[in-house]
Amino acid sequence: MHKLIFERSRSGARCVTLPKCEVKHYELKQKFKREKKAPLAEVSEVELIRHYTDYSKMTYGVDDGFYPLGSCTMKYNPKINELTAGLEGFTALHPLQDSSETQGAMRLYYECSAALCEVTGMDAISFQASAGAHGEFSAMAMMKAYFKEKGETNRKKIIVPDSAHGTNPASAAMCGFEVVAIPSKNGRVDLDILKENLSEDVAGLMLTNPNTLGIYDEGILEITSLIHSVGGLVYYDGANLNAIMGISRPGDMGFDCLHLNLHKTFSTPHGGGGPGAGAIGAKDFLAPYLPGPVIDKVEEEYVYVDSKHSIGKVRSCCGNFGVIVRAYTYILSLGGNGLKEASENAVLNANYLCKLLSDYDCATPFPCMHEFVLDLSKFKEETGFSAMDVAKRLIDYQIHPPTMYFPLIVHEALMFEPTETETKETLDYCAEVMHRIYLEAKEGSVDLHNAPLSSEYSRMDEVGAARNPILSYQHD
Repeated sequence: MHKLIFERSRSGARCVTLPKCEVKHYELKQKFKREKKAPLAEVSEVELIRHYTDYSKMTYGVDDGFYPLGSCTMKYNPKINELTAGLEGFTALHPLQDSSETQGAMRLYYECSAALCEVTGMDAISFQASAGAHGEFSAMAMMKAYFKEKGETNRKKIIVPDSAHGTNPASAAMCGFEVVAIPSKNGRVDLDILKENLSEDVAGLMLTNPNTLGIYDEGILEITSLIHSVGGLVYYDGANLNAIMGISRPGDMGFDCLHLNLHKTFSTPHGGGGPGAGAIGAKDFLAPYLPGPVIDKVEEEYVYVDSKHSIGKVRSCCGNFGVIVRAYTYILSLGGNGLKEASENAVLNANYLCKLLSDYDCATPFPCMHEFVLDLSKFKEETGFSAMDVAKRLIDYQIHPPTMYFPLIVHEALMFEPTETETKETLDYCAEVMHRIYLEAKEGSVDLHNAPLSSEYSRMDEVGAARNPILSYQHD
């Protein structure tokens, strides 16, 4: 059993001796003082190291094994990205330094922006947003500012397909829009229902293509044209760009603005809350509304540029710089052809694995793009075991569970995204394990309700943890 740092603590133990403080002592006012000393853990240096090493071994990441989270693109991150992000010329910079001293970093922003514009078909990029949902919110704020400037404050509605990421309607609602959810048809936007919801009060449509079910919407040009026909704008959720880099560009599909998850598509380790970068792209007519400042090149100098139409800053400085360094390293390492090949291999791997998992029903027509969704509704009826049970059993075979119960329109959903970096041998092993679990369920040889069976911790009470979380250590 792993011990908490407080459980390792013993009175008088010390890890480091601090030098004598050279700052003049300042007596705090009584109202700011603690009534008793903070109950900090007291451990030796070796105990501290063992504590962190112990917990690091409990963490499962893509460097440990297969991590097929759908729509999350948990792919291998080349270690050269870490080397460049750790260069002293980058890490020693301060955000408030004069631009004359940060020309190298500003050049990186500028050139990475240009590369992403080429990949997406956008005309301008802002790196300010901290992550995907933050980028969505910023893009919605840009739409709102755009229509306000035009005097079209009647545009209150944002159309969102029912297969969208949950953050899409949340982002629109936070910007004061009314969310109109429309159903999908065979995994794609239902054009007839879309037409029924078009009116002069529609501000826009939020969409990702390929969508959350892993399907490329072949009617995308008609979809964007319909929205534009009533004066609305179309926003691209970049969560699934990993399927189309170098092949199909959102700007060419008719999208007016977008966000990108640099920490997913362009290879930065993510999960556990960050770090992230939700680069926001826009066509020329929307570019003035981007969060500012953005970086431009005037003659041979890189400068900060603010637009009077900008929605303003949405975070400090110009975004999570380290993530942007990693993304640009990834782009330069692969080049245009390499990015295209990455997408092609992602699609190939997904289709290969989906074909191998023929024991289970696929929720959408075959073929898929970079991810696919299994529908285990029939499996549950026949065996009594759910998608959750299958996902938990995968842990016993050293495979991280895929995304469960998403999208919500598939009731017993397991969403797999193998990514381009996995080998055929890994995919074959995953298929073998899924087949083994299928037989275990059919034959009743293993009680999957209790899985995982071999991990240090068995099935958790997730409902209890959500309703009654223990968020702090209770001292005696």
